[in-house]
Amino acid sequence: MTRPDVAAFFDPRTWSVQYVVSDPKTRACAIVDPVLDFDEKSGAVATGNADRLLDFVRTQNLDLQWILDTHPHADHFSAAAYLKDKTGAPTAIGTHIVDVQKLWADIYNWSQLKTDGSQWDRLFDHGDTFRIGNLDARVMFSPGHTLASITYLVGDAAFVHDTVFMPDSGTARTDFPGGSAKALWASIRDIMALADDTRIFVGHDYQPDGRKPLWESTVAEQKAGNIHLTRYAGESEFVAFREGRDRTLPMPKLILHALQVNINGGRLPEPEDNGQRYLKLPIDALKGAAWS
Repeated sequence: MTRPDVAAFFDPRTWSVQYVVSDPKTRACAIVDPVLDFDEKSGAVATGNADRLLDFVRTQNLDLQWILDTHPHADHFSAAAYLKDKTGAPTAIGTHIVDVQKLWADIYNWSQLKTDGSQWDRLFDHGDTFRIGNLDARVMFSPGHTLASITYLVGDAAFVHDTVFMPDSGTARTDFPGGSAKALWASIRDIMALADDTRIFVGHDYQPDGRKPLWESTVAEQKAGNIHLTRYAGESEFVAFREGRDRTLPMPKLILHALQVNINGGRLPEPEDNGQRYLKLPIDALKGAAWS
């Protein structure tokens, strides 16, 4: 497999990892899972993370060809729309985003939302291929954390979003609307079937025991040391563990803020007649979630 260059950008506010993956020969690149900054206390939006990505693309003389999201995020706003406005590069996400749109449009009572995925330039199906310069890229459908989650396999680099984390952190939660521990198990099995030297790039790092942020491992390292996969080796054991653990986890603080932005391609709500934008927070929409 070809070996792309991968630059990681960690956002400590949301523990998110953003990536620029590039072809060292042609200098073509893609941005994966960019973050639009949001402060829920003041309602302020900023573009520091996204601008850091753009600065890197510019200083490295890269040609931005894709803006890729792995799934509709529940803990941060996507900067895909902002980056498209700045660069004109096409945006993409998995085709099952339409299922997530329909689910959350009902939760938000949002009849005006287009639920056909047209907010993105391309919707990827499982097995679809595309190119970043001379790099071959392939899409794997990886549901479980969300209905629409996909993995991008670019050369020897797999961007696995919220399926597995670093080996000392385990695996992703599955208790969001549309999530499934059984589906996550199957998705992880597909990822673990890749070549052992495939590089795994995770979507978050929660820094257990206060260690420095980490985001890269290999399939071999995950199979040998992931604390959830080695402890719960069968589907039934894993599903029981994952569902039990998820019942104890409070919801991400931005889930109700972020989903209405992210199912709309990273676009903020349109200004109302006073020129102000408003987010809509449904009350008791996620019944049964643990309180922090």
